[in-house]
Amino acid sequence: MIKTTTTQAHPSLQFLIFIGITIGIIGAGYLVGAAAVIGLYGIDTLSDISKLNFNNPNVANALWIIQILSTTIPLFIASVVFANLIVKNPREYLKPTAKIPGLLWLIVFCVMVISTPLIECVSNFNQKLVLPHFLDGVQRWMRETEDQAQKLTAVLLQMKTITSMVFKLIVVGLLTAIVEEFMFRGCIQTIFTKWTKNYHAAIWVTAALFSAFHMEFFGFLPRMMLGVLFGYFVVWSGSIWTAVWGHFINNGTAVVASYMYQNKMVKINPEDQHIFNWGSYLFSLIIVLFLLYLYRNIATDKVKMPVA
Repeated sequence: MIKTTTTQAHPSLQFLIFIGITIGIIGAGYLVGAAAVIGLYGIDTLSDISKLNFNNPNVANALWIIQILSTTIPLFIASVVFANLIVKNPREYLKPTAKIPGLLWLIVFCVMVISTPLIECVSNFNQKLVLPHFLDGVQRWMRETEDQAQKLTAVLLQMKTITSMVFKLIVVGLLTAIVEEFMFRGCIQTIFTKWTKNYHAAIWVTAALFSAFHMEFFGFLPRMMLGVLFGYFVVWSGSIWTAVWGHFINNGTAVVASYMYQNKMVKINPEDQHIFNWGSYLFSLIIVLFLLYLYRNIATDKVKMPVA
């Protein structure tokens, strides 16, 4: 069990400090990334990124530089700095222990695979959501923002060789999983558990923030659902690594599926949201709930549950 300690700062202040640290480090990281892009490819490439001009052959590499230097590395640094230097309790806020029952790794894998139809169902529902008529302008902005994000993702996930696929599997699959879980299920979920005194509320609030962070409004609900799964993985096991494993499976599968589709190894487009039927959705829900029940029982034999 992770021993909790009392910190001087109220959780609300901890949250504001964490957000401030994160924004500051991201800003510094962007300046470093922009300087690197200008030094390597010239200022025109940086300008083309802002204009979404993908005709420039250097844009893809420049996007990766900015992504890693302004997001991936800064998020990791912010979480580690906050846990070690601000609250001074990395064991509680990052939950780095890997001493958990081995069967949990297999259950997480099965949950991530079998939840695929359920995620598709939630995604299809999310896509059909329409804002009230007086918010038409907001909905257009949301759609345009998401379309831009999808274009950027498509450029980043262009993979013609196995080497490029492995690189993106490491960065998008593994590193992104680590930094986002340290940030959300580590620092933020711990802060909200202290704030609300209820780990269920903390999991759902953190999952909503996790989904909003990605700025893809028409994929908000399925990503929030994934965040909820990751949240319970961590709470019940006491380890961040079960969530990292689940996150890696989700992201890594998307990378590998995209590579296989782009290189005509499979015919199913990974972006297709109409692969399964209602029978599959129901089966997925039942099995996922059973696996979560099994996960909780196995995990809590070793880890005492927080008081809700």
